[in-house]
Amino acid sequence: MKLHKILNGIKILSCSCDIQTEIQDIVYDSRKIKKGNAYVCLSGFNYDGHKFAKKAIQNNAAVVISEKKLDLENLIVVENTRDALAKMSANFFDHPSEKILSIAITGTKGKTTTSWFIFNILNSANQKTALIGTFGFCLDGKITKTENTTPESYEIQKFLKISLDSGAKNIVLEASSLGLKNHRLDGILFDYAVFTNFSNDHIGTNEHEDIQDYLESKLLLFKNCKHAILNCDDPEFKRFQNSCKSEIKVKKFGFSKESDFLAEKFKLIFKSNKFGSEFFLNNENFFINIPGKFNVYNALAAISVCSEMKISKKIIKIVLSQTSLRGRSEIVPVGKNYTLIIDYAHNELSMKNIISSIREYNPKRIVTLFGAGGERSHERRFKMGEVSGKLSDLTVITEDNSRREPIDFIIKDIETGILRTEGKYVIIPNRRDAIKWCLDNAQNGDVIIMAGKGHETYQEINGVKRHFDEREIVKELIEG
Repeated sequence: MKLHKILNGIKILSCSCDIQTEIQDIVYDSRKIKKGNAYVCLSGFNYDGHKFAKKAIQNNAAVVISEKKLDLENLIVVENTRDALAKMSANFFDHPSEKILSIAITGTKGKTTTSWFIFNILNSANQKTALIGTFGFCLDGKITKTENTTPESYEIQKFLKISLDSGAKNIVLEASSLGLKNHRLDGILFDYAVFTNFSNDHIGTNEHEDIQDYLESKLLLFKNCKHAILNCDDPEFKRFQNSCKSEIKVKKFGFSKESDFLAEKFKLIFKSNKFGSEFFLNNENFFINIPGKFNVYNALAAISVCSEMKISKKIIKIVLSQTSLRGRSEIVPVGKNYTLIIDYAHNELSMKNIISSIREYNPKRIVTLFGAGGERSHERRFKMGEVSGKLSDLTVITEDNSRREPIDFIIKDIETGILRTEGKYVIIPNRRDAIKWCLDNAQNGDVIIMAGKGHETYQEINGVKRHFDEREIVKELIEG
């Protein structure tokens, strides 16, 4: 494609190249540059792509797109390279979002579960649907791993194009706050935008500078959609409602009487070693086989979207009753008189949700095993420790993805939080050893919650990722 076509709609501050140049592809990773590529310089928390601009030209890049004036040939300077990358990618792939129905979900919690519900319902209704989110890019039973929940705009546009070419009618995306802030979803007018909930999270190093920045990033989604589906029980509901333009159609879900999709008669269900929930909507009974009222909200969000899309209630009910999610309240078979759950809970709110939900089923004891991510907020660790200390009968403090931070520092922060409570705890730094200790010391009627890893199949320690699947470890320990 000609460079001038790729640059359509982008404000150019200066240009020192032939805009009739033929461009083979767009790249933002200097290690992937090939002859005829356009290289876009992106700046992140830990790197600056402008440092590799000279190398890009040396490796035969046709043009460099920069925010800075550099002493280079074939340079185009723009105001914001992330914004430029989004528009360039949409142009390069011929605006696939305009030819496929798109659904985006944002919120502090519930994005993955809600998107998974919608994805499965639509596919079960014979509406071929793709998904971009925590698990990666999902289409036709195949998963392509991605670096982020919301990938860079180039990947999103590429996946949209692949989905469209495969015959998909719909695509569901998890819209993270950083993805929205960093222009990864720019240029897409979403048919449906969903708000699950909002709480204080993702504030600190490599994340948002403060809660206002975090909130404003979430609100961006509702400035560019046709329909908004909002949790009207959330304290920030009005902020999200007010961010919607007058022409946007708004529907509300929740337990409040003002809801368009109103859940009533909520009840906990425990059967066949499964923790589930039951509720009524318009006098119809719905069941989900994952625990907690917070998951009812996720189900309501999915019901709202799919109902607006005219999917039959019968299909919605069947899919919700059968859908389980890897790493979200996932029960792992142990063949014993206790229950083992793997969950992705990795902050104060998600820890509180999963432990409180299981507490409502009146188990003999709740044993919660968890660590915390390195190079993240210390306050988050304090609060996670405090929540587990208050709500668990026993806490097992261990490692998670410590990244490049010493594990002892992270464990000390968690312990500081637990010491604010009267909760009992043990410290076992090695996560495999901690899992073994929990299995060896489990009592009849216990529920062991292994929190933090969820769907992940790796650990990142000292900057190195290694394979680590808790399901495999549990199986080995029980059989071994």
